[in-house]
Amino acid sequence: MEELAAHRGSVLGDLPDRPQPSQKMFDTRLLATLSALDPARPVFVEGESRKIGQLQVCEALIERMRAAECVLLEASAATRVALLMDEYGHFFGDPAALGAQLDCLVQLHARARVEAWKALAVRGAWEELVSRLLDEHYDPAYRRSAQRNFVQLPQARVLQVPGPQANGFARLASVLADGNGDWRQLECR
Repeated sequence: MEELAAHRGSVLGDLPDRPQPSQKMFDTRLLATLSALDPARPVFVEGESRKIGQLQVCEALIERMRAAECVLLEASAATRVALLMDEYGHFFGDPAALGAQLDCLVQLHARARVEAWKALAVRGAWEELVSRLLDEHYDPAYRRSAQRNFVQLPQARVLQVPGPQANGFARLASVLADGNGDWRQLECR
């Protein structure tokens, strides 16, 4: 859905050089994508919120997602930081643009905390910044949202992400998508 929405779904989610489509175009693309899926096979989606950037996910789809069986992917702090640095690397060349986006979080965090994050960006302390954003903003916010919205989360199977390399994710995806294998046996705990 984030690809269709041209947005990563967070305050830092704008994609460089790629504006979001109109709501109607997003809905059309989403319907076409969903229609092309095999209804006999499971579909795995990220736990999106109702909004992806400025676009809304239709209520019926959100309700189905939130009522569905959950799979929880866990990764080490180092893996998560590496993945996010790769995903949001476009901000490294423009700390001022990043600072403007971080200012959007002032209503949720003390001005001093946001200024500390911005100072890390100005210094180029990217790993520390990403780590602190995860610990101080994203993890608490996502944890609250997931616990409130995903009714089957307490029964979720937990899969360990082996590292930031694409082949680890490809292996997880192929096992999850393989109707012949039992994905619940993959590095679960």
